[in-house]
Amino acid sequence: MPDRGDRPPGGTRLEQWEQRAEWPLALVALTFLTAYSVQVLAQPRAWTDLVLDVVVTASWVVFAGDYAVRLALAPERGRWFVRHLVDLAVVALPLLRPLRMLRLLVLVTALQRALGGAIRGRVVMYTISSAVLIIYVASLAMLESERGHPDAGITSFGEALWWAITTVTTVGYGDYAPVTTSGRIIAVLLMVGGISLIGVVTATVASWIVQRVAEEDDDNRAATAQQIESLRTEIADLHATVRALTAGPTARTGHGDLVEDPLGH
Repeated sequence: MPDRGDRPPGGTRLEQWEQRAEWPLALVALTFLTAYSVQVLAQPRAWTDLVLDVVVTASWVVFAGDYAVRLALAPERGRWFVRHLVDLAVVALPLLRPLRMLRLLVLVTALQRALGGAIRGRVVMYTISSAVLIIYVASLAMLESERGHPDAGITSFGEALWWAITTVTTVGYGDYAPVTTSGRIIAVLLMVGGISLIGVVTATVASWIVQRVAEEDDDNRAATAQQIESLRTEIADLHATVRALTAGPTARTGHGDLVEDPLGH
């Protein structure tokens, strides 16, 4: 077992890397999202599409490199690997051409790592930002996957956005449904993402309530202790006053008899 004294002052090397890479990865993710949005919505031609594709691919490579670095820095690589199989799938699955849209998952992961830490405890902001991000990314991925299929019903961004909203909220009207394999995979991931988002929000609210109750209990205990101490001080002052009054012109003998003041006062 490693000695705690050998641990770097800022935490383990893995923790230090994650803290330093958090916001740079978020910036890469935003670049990724911008390039991918232009690529899907504007459908540029020739060299513009090639440049955007290079940016998207390079961004995904950065995320893959981040996974490799975190695995290399993990104190117990075997345990870390098992606990982060989802991260491995997010990085590895897009290598298969039919699943290349799953590169968007690294975008969601990176932005939630950054935003989740920055606005932790602000339930409303976290819910809104996560929901908007998931819905927008799923809409882009679904549109790219479906619009080239002859039997597709989702052929515009508006239709993809409507489908994503009804799916993530578990309404599921059924007026639009994916027909491609990659589109159905995206649908499943969006369903899971919606349920997970609801679970995270519920857990966050419950944690906030417990924290507030605990803080109020601490405040109440502190106020009670202060009141008790104030009462003790008042009682001690009262005892001192009584002793001062009883020690006036008369004094008691050892048998309890009164002895007059020899001066006659």
